Amino acid sequence: MAPAAPDDAAPAAPGTPPAAPDAAAPAAPGTAPVAPDATAPVAPDAAAPAAPGTVTPAPDAAAQAAPAQPAAPPVAETPQAVPVEVQTAPVDPAAINQSDARVQQLSQPVVVQSVTVEQGQRVETAPQYILPPQTEVVQRVRDRDIIAIAGAAVVGAAVGAAATYFIRSDDDQRLRADSTERYTEQLPRGRYRETIVRPNGVRVVTITNEYGDVIQRSRILPGDEEVVLFYDPYSEDEQRPDYFYDPGADLPPLDLAIPEDEYIVDVSEPDEELYFNTIIAPPVETVERIYSVDEVRRSPRIREKVRRIDVNTINFDFGSASISQAEVKNLQALADAVSRVIKANPGETFLIEGHTDAVGKNIANLALSDERAEAVASALTEYFDVPAENLVTQGYGEEDLKVNTQEPSRENRRVTLRRITSLVKPVTTAKAQ
Repeated sequence: MAPAAPDDAAPAAPGTPPAAPDAAAPAAPGTAPVAPDATAPVAPDAAAPAAPGTVTPAPDAAAQAAPAQPAAPPVAETPQAVPVEVQTAPVDPAAINQSDARVQQLSQPVVVQSVTVEQGQRVETAPQYILPPQTEVVQRVRDRDIIAIAGAAVVGAAVGAAATYFIRSDDDQRLRADSTERYTEQLPRGRYRETIVRPNGVRVVTITNEYGDVIQRSRILPGDEEVVLFYDPYSEDEQRPDYFYDPGADLPPLDLAIPEDEYIVDVSEPDEELYFNTIIAPPVETVERIYSVDEVRRSPRIREKVRRIDVNTINFDFGSASISQAEVKNLQALADAVSRVIKANPGETFLIEGHTDAVGKNIANLALSDERAEAVASALTEYFDVPAENLVTQGYGEEDLKVNTQEPSRENRRVTLRRITSLVKPVTTAKAQ
């Protein structure tokens, strides 16, 4: 790490720029069976029939507790590179999940339980989370906790450091924007369920475990139709001592079968069609099990399974997470591409990653990078109407430099975007309970 610059440890708060300007062929045969459903079903409710397409009814919150899921993730088989003909086949925007299903090869079927299936007890106080084993909060930077993880193979490590550092992102503020009501319920095993109600009657419901990690999120439409955004079927296993262990640590190096410039989109000018085609492409490697959102956030090897867009149209000033007035309009093409995907499949999830250059202290850069990711996510929602619940964010500090330099570098002050849907929920499932 280069010597710290004077102000890098105290970045400017994310800014909100002025409003931005206004805004195929069927998939080729693959290597795995294609299930007919367009999204993962949830447990049915007899009182409300399922609407066709991507949503199914949510049961009443007073229902009995959900049946237990598998206690631990299955032992994953060695992933395989997806054949080039599958990776390059045109994807029908109306059948993105079917394209992903050729690559998501789960060893066990997963039944998605509705986010409202368990009875909760409303609480008026903020959730009280505990720290996972072998972790401690080493610093709080504004509203973000920097966690030290001893001996864990996860992202955020300072080179040569004895501990690994990871920043815990908090998307509550983004999700709550423009809401008319929100309430929290306590669930068994130290979990909490937060419901945010939008003016149009849509409810965004999120369940967190006892550590504050998100394990399930759904959007519930008026009429109780539920769109599953992500779902961790192995949350019962959350108390293991190696909770923060990287699930990708034991995987072999990625065997990339397509050109790197198709795997990482790195263009200097906005290109909506290029963004769109990159986003809807299937993972480049088979997906053997479902991961929690936080496992994906923490594991660089798991994130490698899906393609990446380097958002070169946004480069941040030194020590800043603000998006300049000149650059906000450059998000239009990306926003339009993401919106097209969500319109076709409302259950999509995108990860926005924030990065810094190598100047300054590692902990300060983690916080700054997280704010950069949040600033882009907020801009996509506020100015381009991308639903906040379809976006998750994470900062990685200086851990993944685009340009290998210890000097100030505008190219390293950036964000990237990935579609992680096939990693965080079953794109097709067996019969729902």
